[in-house]
This record gives sequence, C-alpha cells and structure tokens, in this order.
Amino acid sequence: MGEGLLAGDMSRLPPDVVGDAHTSRHAWDVLERLVEVGDRMAGQDGETEGARVVADAFEAAGARDVRIEAFDVDGWWRGSTSLDARGHTFDAAHQVLALPGTTDGEVEADLVDVGYGLPAEVGPEVDGKLVLARTDVPEDHDRWVHRLEKYAAAVRQGAAGFLLRNHVRGCLPPTGEIGWGRRPSPVPAVGVSSELGGRLARYAADGEPTVRLSVDCRNDPSTSVNVEGVIGPDTDEEVLVTAHVDAHDIAEGARDNGVGCALVAEVGRLLAAVEDDLSTRVRLVTFGSEEIGLLGAHHFLDTHDHDSVKCVLNVDGAGESRTPRVRTYEFEAMRSAAEAVTDELDVPLETESGLSPHTDAWPFAEAGIPAVTAGSAREGSGRGWGHTHADTLDKLDPRDL
Repeated sequence: MGEGLLAGDMSRLPPDVVGDAHTSRHAWDVLERLVEVGDRMAGQDGETEGARVVADAFEAAGARDVRIEAFDVDGWWRGSTSLDARGHTFDAAHQVLALPGTTDGEVEADLVDVGYGLPAEVGPEVDGKLVLARTDVPEDHDRWVHRLEKYAAAVRQGAAGFLLRNHVRGCLPPTGEIGWGRRPSPVPAVGVSSELGGRLARYAADGEPTVRLSVDCRNDPSTSVNVEGVIGPDTDEEVLVTAHVDAHDIAEGARDNGVGCALVAEVGRLLAAVEDDLSTRVRLVTFGSEEIGLLGAHHFLDTHDHDSVKCVLNVDGAGESRTPRVRTYEFEAMRSAAEAVTDELDVPLETESGLSPHTDAWPFAEAGIPAVTAGSAREGSGRGWGHTHADTLDKLDPRDL
C-alpha cells in the first residue's frame, strides 16, 4: 500500500493521524446530526434526510464521487395497534407496537405462551392461536434465535397471530421487520413490552386466554437510498467500508446504526489524510433498508461487479464498549487481519465465526466475498436498547467511538 502503508504489514497510521482520531469530534458531530433527523424508517422521508447527512459527511471527509442512489422497496407505514384482554384495552406506544411489514387486520383467538419460542419447541398446540414468545433465549442455548425464526415456526404451525414479548424491562415493546422480503406478512405480528407480556402470560396461565388483536397499517411501494463515496486511487479492486443508514420509526437509531454511519465517515476522513499511500480504492457505503431485509446491500451487489470487491468491513453494533467484536462468517483471513491489528495495539478482541443472515455483510459473504461485521462487545443477549424507543444518543459515550 505504498511506502507509508505497506501491503501485508500492520504499520500504523502516522502519529498525527492517530492523534486526530483520538481527539476529533467529527464522528460524534455526524452522529448528532443523524439523530436530529428523528426516525429513519426505510422507504420514508427520514431515511432520505439521513442519507443527505451522510453524503455531506462523506464530502466533508474528503471523499470524491459522492452520490445518493435510489432503488425501489416495499414500504410500510404504521397506524394504530390495540390489544384487548380480560376487559382491558392496551393501545399505548409503551405497551404494544405493530412489527414493520406486518399485515393489517383483527384477530380474536386464545393466547398460548410458548416461552422462548424456540422453533423446535413450537408445535400444533398453536394452531389457530395467538402466540406469545420472548425475545431472548435460555442462557444455555447454543445461539441467539432471531424473531423471524420464532415467527416462522408459529406460522408453520397455523398460528393466527404473533406477539413478541421484550425480555428487557422498562415499558419498551420491541420493533423489527417481520415481512423480510415477502411483505405483508402472513398473519398480524406485534411487539409487546416485558410488562404487558408478563401480564398476558399470567392471563394465559389462569385459563382466560382469549385476546383480540387489532392492527392498522399500510403496505405500499416506496423508494430507499444508498450513499457512496470513494477514497484512494482508481484501482480495479476496492475495499468496502459500510454501515446502514435506516433505523426504525419509533426512535432516533443512535446505536443501530447511526454510530456505524458516523464511523464510516470517520474512517474515510482519516484515510483521506494518507490517500497518497493507499494502493487500493476504498469505497464508503451506507445502505438503505437494512432493517427490512438487507435490501440496500442486495441492490449494491445487483448493480456492481462482484469481482471488483476485495473485501467488506461492515460496521454494525458498535459504540457500546471499547472492546471490538467481529463476526467473520468463516473467512479466516479476515479473522487473522483483525487479530493482527488488535494484537499489535494490545487491545482485547472478541470474534465469532458463525453465519448470520441479519446484517449487511451477509449478502457479500453469501456471494463468496470476504466480509466481517465489526461492532463492540456487550453484556447479555439480544439487542438491549436496540429496536426500542430507548435507542437514543444518551446511551452512547464519545470515547467508545
């Protein structure tokens, strides 16, 4: 990579650039501008406004050929949601929320509590029922189970509707895409707070499980956006540094994934300072519509030459600690690179090699392109404040960037 940054060598950035990385507020300022947009739901105005913030940050970082590219998606807009049980109506935003991509309609049926909702444990007893499942998994379970797996298991067994109960307390019903490429979903699906979920589980256990669920929403065509910019020489091959700009419509998406977008812009800014020493082009990309099916990443792959992409560093789940964590999708060369860097800097590293089809690195990994998802270590399972009203700037610390 030139005399300053040698290919295959872990030579560090010049000291003044390292110092700049530690003292600059550039990334935090970008993050503040993103959260001021408000929600950045895929296919809605907030996502487009967030993309403009990112494009401005790329230009300020010194990237060239900055552009915003639109592509078609299936949009979704929430209306009202209510749940009636044992003479009580629950319709407040801190109690129940429709899951994006859900179909609308009304279902009245008995409620069955399936606990963690692990697919292997969901059977014919849910046929015709409203299913209540937790967001977490048992401590001794070998992996995290995504809500879509739990939902799909319930639907396969004939469930009439699905309630996703947050395991995190604090009147925070979880949100998250339920259509995932086939909007609208087959049966209505909502998130309920831990507190309401506990109440419903008690009702079911008491033998009075009849519940009426009503969901009003709209599924219509829309448009999403990717943002791109480049740093370095005009080479045939390129390295991608990516994140996703969309968030959910109930919060400002500070951690998921405003911080990722801010860090992509910051990486671009720091590399621009040593641009003459780079031997490979670096493309900065923030994808739209990650939360609803990785649609921006798929669009990029559909419109770009796969052979030109040497590898992908996808930033998602960062900003929760100072300990980096990478998922390597079984690309051992990527794991080795991450370990070489952290070993040289004498900092801890958490790695996971398993596959996960739920981040923007996945379409590249599936296509055989070396990719990692880079974030930070955190305690506990699940998303924490993510996918709730509480994904706000005050949960983050500038030092963790």
